[in-house]
Amino acid sequence: MTGPVLTALLAMQRQSWEQGVAAQAALDLGHDDLALLLAEAAVVRQAPDGRLGDVDDEAGAVNGAACGEAVLAAYRRTGKTIFAEAARRQLAWLVSDAPRAADGTIFHLLGGREVWADTVYMVVPFLALSGRPDVAWQQVEGHRTRLCRDGLYSAIWSEETGSLRRAGRWGGGNGWVVAAVARTLRLAPDFPERERLAAHGREVLDACLALRRPDGLFHDVLDDPATFRETNAAQMFAYAALTGAADGWLPPEYAGTGRDLLAAAARQIDEYGVVRGAAASPHFDRPGASSEAQAFHLLATAAA
Repeated sequence: MTGPVLTALLAMQRQSWEQGVAAQAALDLGHDDLALLLAEAAVVRQAPDGRLGDVDDEAGAVNGAACGEAVLAAYRRTGKTIFAEAARRQLAWLVSDAPRAADGTIFHLLGGREVWADTVYMVVPFLALSGRPDVAWQQVEGHRTRLCRDGLYSAIWSEETGSLRRAGRWGGGNGWVVAAVARTLRLAPDFPERERLAAHGREVLDACLALRRPDGLFHDVLDDPATFRETNAAQMFAYAALTGAADGWLPPEYAGTGRDLLAAAARQIDEYGVVRGAAASPHFDRPGASSEAQAFHLLATAAA
């Protein structure tokens, strides 16, 4: 089923982070030529400040960093300095120039002082892969402290008010966190805080799995049954569970959980390869489809 899902993914318009997860899916599936082309397009769209894949002057401060892994892979494959320089500029933006709180936690948007759960996935794997595990761990800690309670992440923290702006434990936000843990530990197996990062990933994943619906999926806000049934969180959790079991930071039985999660999501794929019932682009506030849901089906399938 990966062929139709991949075709549907490539047919969808993509923002910077969506370009990144698409390229990561291509890498994991062994489609190196496709990953190279996706990386090249992200470099073409690099903003002057270093943010990769910038489309129409995006307001996001961190999303383009999701493209960084594929850009580094393109450099390793081709030796072309354009890729090395693009990755260097993206790294410099994250380490030095992106807007951040007093403790160094990077804000998600250019125009606001907010900390989002999504940011963990956008920046932590790339920082670790780029030889800055210190900054990567700083981001994990800053986001965990502000957003995580009882193992579940709220979506958005306002640094201005010192309180949660969006307190709901969004499935997608928690999915970004556990997927970030899995990808970081895969890309940087010698991560200095490996045991603590792995323990946190398992804590969040277990808290999410405890809220699984009888049909194998999740509510959009994990602990709010009034919200719609959502597909992509199951794929994100499947990716984390399967990768964690394969890499040894989760017990082997999590592989079975991951396959079951992936199967539940796969039942929502239509005849065109579109993963239906995911939090929908562009606002992710209703059921529909998104390129990130397409990509996470492919990432989880590759992990399986």
